[in-house]
Amino acid sequence: MSGFSGDDHRYMGRALELAARGLYSTDPNPRVGCVVVADGQVAGEGFHARAGEPHAEPLALAAAGARAAGATVYVTLEPCAHVGRTPPCVEALIAARVARVVYACADPNPRVNGGGAAALAAAGIRVEAGLLAPAAEALNPGFLARHRRGRPWLRVKLGASLDGRTALASGQSQWLTCEAARADVQRLRARSSAVLTGAATVLRDNPRLTVREASLDCRGRVPLRVVLDPQLATPPGARLFDEPGAVLLLTAVDKPAAAEALRARGAEVVVHPGVAARDLAAVLGELARREQNEVLVEAGARLAGGFIEAGLVDEFVLYLAPHMLGHDAAPLAMLPMLDDLGDRWEFRFADVRQVGSDLRLTLVPLPREGR
Repeated sequence: MSGFSGDDHRYMGRALELAARGLYSTDPNPRVGCVVVADGQVAGEGFHARAGEPHAEPLALAAAGARAAGATVYVTLEPCAHVGRTPPCVEALIAARVARVVYACADPNPRVNGGGAAALAAAGIRVEAGLLAPAAEALNPGFLARHRRGRPWLRVKLGASLDGRTALASGQSQWLTCEAARADVQRLRARSSAVLTGAATVLRDNPRLTVREASLDCRGRVPLRVVLDPQLATPPGARLFDEPGAVLLLTAVDKPAAAEALRARGAEVVVHPGVAARDLAAVLGELARREQNEVLVEAGARLAGGFIEAGLVDEFVLYLAPHMLGHDAAPLAMLPMLDDLGDRWEFRFADVRQVGSDLRLTLVPLPREGR
């Protein structure tokens, strides 16, 4: 963005590096980094690590001490101006008598949303916004989406053969992808607020849906595991309940005995109208209400196709294994039959890289014209 110097870019780049340290731990808060620069030198740094703990700005100001007076502060998100679990960051910046605040992107939280910048400006602090905003937004797609549109960032993950198949006709699918690809999926789970699947997948594969990569610094946080279970068919003996962490079952039916057996295993069972109506947008709205930022879908072809057809997918991550399973194997996604090629679902490649012996394709859906 014009108007910013090379030093401005360098210091904001460092703030973004700091923010990324909270990738696995800040939920439901955003990942934020901060750098305080005085007399052309870094005087203090900080990043937000966990909800309820200090935000990036107070940590960086504390590290800078008296040198913060007259300094420039680089922060990846607009400083907050409201009292939450911690005091407002704008108060700390004003009290430190900083001269200039540069932030990357605005905070769409209605309790902030320009209020932080206005409070700083009213205190006589020079405020500039927009520096490296795309990079800052890429760190917080879920937090921003939840506040801007009322639903989380939805990432659908699938593993497939070269001919686009996800399992044999018998249902056998372990292991379709290589060990390195499965480890890579652990990173997707670790950054997610919730991992969502369907009851059919629970019945067929009996997954745990936990983060099992020991090398990841998840700081003890376990994503919420969500099962869309219209008929409340999830058995109490499912391995989901053998692992620590919350399990949410969203169902369409009121079956007191079945629900009580699942609650005895630690599950939260909720009869939700969105499940009965097959309204996946309403389901995501419920997860947003529960402050879930990024949702990872690990499900079968029917549910994956449902999210794609509804236009709710923000990112599609496909691990493509170098083999073929045949025409009678299970498809990648179940979608309606098309009469016109112009009605096809299209994606843009955002990233392509090899992971072990597989390819990882990251795709972004393109708008469907007229729909």
